[in-house]
Amino acid sequence: MKVLLINGSPKQFGTTFTALSEVEKMLNQEGIETEVVHIGTGAMQGCTACLGCDSESETCIFDDLVNDVAEKAKTADGFIFGSPVYYASGNGSMISFMDRLFYSQSKYFTHKPAACVVVARRAGTTATLDQLNKYFLINQMPIISTQYWNMAFGNNPDEVRKDLEGMQIMRTLGKNMAWLLKSIDAGKKAGIKLPEQEQRARTNFIR
Repeated sequence: MKVLLINGSPKQFGTTFTALSEVEKMLNQEGIETEVVHIGTGAMQGCTACLGCDSESETCIFDDLVNDVAEKAKTADGFIFGSPVYYASGNGSMISFMDRLFYSQSKYFTHKPAACVVVARRAGTTATLDQLNKYFLINQMPIISTQYWNMAFGNNPDEVRKDLEGMQIMRTLGKNMAWLLKSIDAGKKAGIKLPEQEQRARTNFIR
């Protein structure tokens, strides 16, 4: 079993990485393989609603990290998305990345467990959690919870590590993710199948 962790911060080894590393450490202790992907500091193209991903290729027409991560998602069993807080929101690169990733490649994420973690100096964390969790909710993904919101605080990695409650939350997140992945695996081995999907209905409120 493998969990893909996405570091949406421009800083590869900053506060977001520190929080994700605590989750990763616990996942590894529970026998879960992990891989961390850093979005980086390059420009991240936003979705242009071109609908090119509806073509036979079913990939985003902007061939960058989005398609690379989608390829990794095919064999991943769970996902953790980490973001710093910018103006009570996920940072711009992360939102552009997730918009395109989930719109063009949603089938590789459906029914797989996921969680987001956010880090801030002070405020805006709950708004950011609400924002990022919506990607999972619309895609039938079980959301991994902890004993509090999945957040940590600090202006630098050392301060984040001093947030004892925040670090405990990250460890609990790792444990809970591992537990659910193992439960899903046991269910598959017992013959439990994924829910049968109805043909999707779309209601247009403009008459």
